[in-house]
Amino acid sequence: MNRIAAFDYSVLQQQLQGTRLQTFADAIPALVEKHFSRERWGDIPRWLACLQQLPLLTPDRIAIDSDCVSLQRDNALDDATRTQLEQALRGLHPWRKGPFDLFGVHIDTEWRSDWKWQRIAPHIGSLAGQTILDVGCGSGYHCWRMRGAGARLVIGIDPSPLFIVQYWALQQFIQDPQVFVLPAPCEELPADLQAFDTVFSMGVLYHRRSPLDHLLELRQLLKPGGQLVLETLVIGGDEDAVLVPRDRYARMGNVWFIPSVAATVRWLEKMRFGDVQVIDVCRTTTGEQRSTDWMTFQSLADFLDPQDSSRTIEGYPAPLRAVITARS
Repeated sequence: MNRIAAFDYSVLQQQLQGTRLQTFADAIPALVEKHFSRERWGDIPRWLACLQQLPLLTPDRIAIDSDCVSLQRDNALDDATRTQLEQALRGLHPWRKGPFDLFGVHIDTEWRSDWKWQRIAPHIGSLAGQTILDVGCGSGYHCWRMRGAGARLVIGIDPSPLFIVQYWALQQFIQDPQVFVLPAPCEELPADLQAFDTVFSMGVLYHRRSPLDHLLELRQLLKPGGQLVLETLVIGGDEDAVLVPRDRYARMGNVWFIPSVAATVRWLEKMRFGDVQVIDVCRTTTGEQRSTDWMTFQSLADFLDPQDSSRTIEGYPAPLRAVITARS
């Protein structure tokens, strides 16, 4: 297997020529240049060096339809190659979303993202043949799961350059020309594309200063009748209940609004979504989000009141997440 050129989106651009996503394709070079700037992100040279250090390996089996996205060879790696692979991957710490297993190197990510997928997948219908956008996708774990569920093309976007490099590390081995992760925030995509069959926005809404604008952006990305899958923090209460943290929430400084489930439904309806359905509400546990050897920083256990795990360290209700689907 040859090494592929990281940040080469020409294959994606060619696929999008003459489609509803033509303007998206035209915008890709400027988005990459803006959000993967060496002047802005001093770690970029180190991250790119990690990509170059990855050994050239061809998987005999690729499993992107299993809880742990896995690449395996019939013959185990020798010790030197395994060490080279693991050191290069560890150079891309922290790994937030997963898990992954690359030729026996298990990347135990902060989030058990497979648990979220297990809650969502039974309720969203078939993704077979769809063109999908995953907003705030991180390294692309859920993008691979969507492709494994039969999607024709999956495009993930995330403004964090480290996550984009992690995607390209995975793509060095998977080399799937129908899955791409780009450095971009949702608000900088071309307006009113109306091009995607399904749009996922998971863990993004509460980070937006204007959540209604985010919902409008998502609706304008969807084809008429397309499906939105929204996963977000919520609180208890009626349709008028919205938490606005004074400063931080669970030590996150970029949490602006946390609505109740009923308020989120009302927001969706106000933005002219139809067929709004709440498919899951669950408390985030320290089993699902935790520090690991691949994400050694503080995690959920450090963000909760040590005397009362039902409250955050600031005294707010502990993280509760809802998944809601709707149609454009």
